[in-house]
Amino acid sequence: MNGKEKTIADIADKLDAALTLISPVDPVTVAAPELDIDDAYAVQLANVGKALSRGLKITGKKIGLTSLAMQHMLGVGEPDYGHLFDNMDVSDIPVEINKLLLPKVEGEIAFVLKKEISGPNATVEDVLAATDYVQPSIEIVDSRICDWKIKLIDTVADNASSCRYALGDRKISLSDVNLTEVQMSLYKNGEKINEGSGADVLGDPAMCVAWLANKLWQYGVTLKAGEVILSGALTAAVPAEKGDCFEARFSEPLGNVSVKFI
Repeated sequence: MNGKEKTIADIADKLDAALTLISPVDPVTVAAPELDIDDAYAVQLANVGKALSRGLKITGKKIGLTSLAMQHMLGVGEPDYGHLFDNMDVSDIPVEINKLLLPKVEGEIAFVLKKEISGPNATVEDVLAATDYVQPSIEIVDSRICDWKIKLIDTVADNASSCRYALGDRKISLSDVNLTEVQMSLYKNGEKINEGSGADVLGDPAMCVAWLANKLWQYGVTLKAGEVILSGALTAAVPAEKGDCFEARFSEPLGNVSVKFI
């Protein structure tokens, strides 16, 4: 193991411990400023391997940094991605906030695939053909980096700040919805906090999924049939505390999805 490989392994161990112990760590960009984006994905994949060895199953992927505002904030020109696991699914299950650090809530459109999508030249048309249905979803993001003091390298290494997700009851065929025209309003304890549309994520949520397939190809990964793909937040993330109830209300025919923190 050379010096960089050891650094990647050490950072992966620290982030894995932070997740297990629910105790944050210093930013990766401070502890190991020499790491680049490929190194950060190597850290992420090292911890994916740890999760799989513990018996967890990959249920899909999440796409982050799909809005221009977030990209500008972190000084990047493209989204990022992380892995979803079966223990992250909180559809119809209360979220235990004492198992999290500083969670935030986002409303998104989830794609569920019926066949594989592979890069490097995946298109929106490929995504539409491979999608079984879409669902309303809420993603709960959390950072194992202390106080969310993150740059791109930090969040990528930390599994793109993945945490939990919930899917709504409705399963909608793409023939029944125009993804770019979908409207979503996010409510916190009955009060409307923000709103967005499908066009707010790279202009089209399906474009986000195509980007993901092409990005994953660089690391020898494909999107598989049955996977859930969270296509990107339609609005800014909203902090959550114990007792909070969030509901993402989507325009018809998608419907609504909610989560409660206990």
